[in-house]
Amino acid sequence: MPRVSALYRHPVKGFTPEETRELTVQADGRVAGDRVLAFRFSDAAVPEDRDGLDHWPKSKGLSLMDFPSLARLKLDYDHDARRLRLSLDGAVVIEAGLDAAGRDELVAHVTEFLRGTTDGRRLERAGRLPLALVGDGERSRFQDRARGFVSLHASASVAAVDDAVPDGRIDDRRFRSNVVVDGVAAWAELGWRGRVRVGDVVFLVRGPIGRCLAVQANPDSGQRDAPVLKTLTRVFAQDEPTLGILLLPSGGGGRIRVGDEVEIVG
Repeated sequence: MPRVSALYRHPVKGFTPEETRELTVQADGRVAGDRVLAFRFSDAAVPEDRDGLDHWPKSKGLSLMDFPSLARLKLDYDHDARRLRLSLDGAVVIEAGLDAAGRDELVAHVTEFLRGTTDGRRLERAGRLPLALVGDGERSRFQDRARGFVSLHASASVAAVDDAVPDGRIDDRRFRSNVVVDGVAAWAELGWRGRVRVGDVVFLVRGPIGRCLAVQANPDSGQRDAPVLKTLTRVFAQDEPTLGILLLPSGGGGRIRVGDEVEIVG
């Protein structure tokens, strides 16, 4: 029986995944605590509210697609205290709350860090500075798509990519899925249709996940060190680089835990 082997959420869009033993899936399809904050460009409007669901395209702020160096900044978020801690090379750079002063400090440190990287030139484009740290730290609202979705992939699919990439270096974190599943063959999840039960939650499968340059960034070094997109299209003969699937809860949310069974229920 396939089982959940790892769970992740991403408190700040584009930053370090937070591995956890349990996730709460909200009725709207989003993971509680996932992408509750984001660093917005100066010329980007605040997230739109479309039909009651928020939408945050990558073009509005910092993301791994354009700023792979962000992966070097390790982030810890205290969801109860609403405090962020950023570390670099094992040393804490800053820890601050989400009041105005704390947000200003966090923005200043992230800006300074990026200016010292090869991604710094992208930050200097018109309309990007000053950055703003947006979000209340609780409401999940900075997903790429108008519907939040829960993302899932099979660990065997990632292992297949790792085997195909010279020198390896590919693990689950590159793909930033919420749910990782063991016990299924590589790419099997792309063939799932209808409804899938994961733990307490029954989901509708809504389609595969097309991948962008974010997956080429090493989650530790921030370097684009692996041709993941070309590997998906050339080695695995995909028309578009794809790994993992999008899910929406059917009939309400619930909890998912590491070790939960995964079942296709039709």
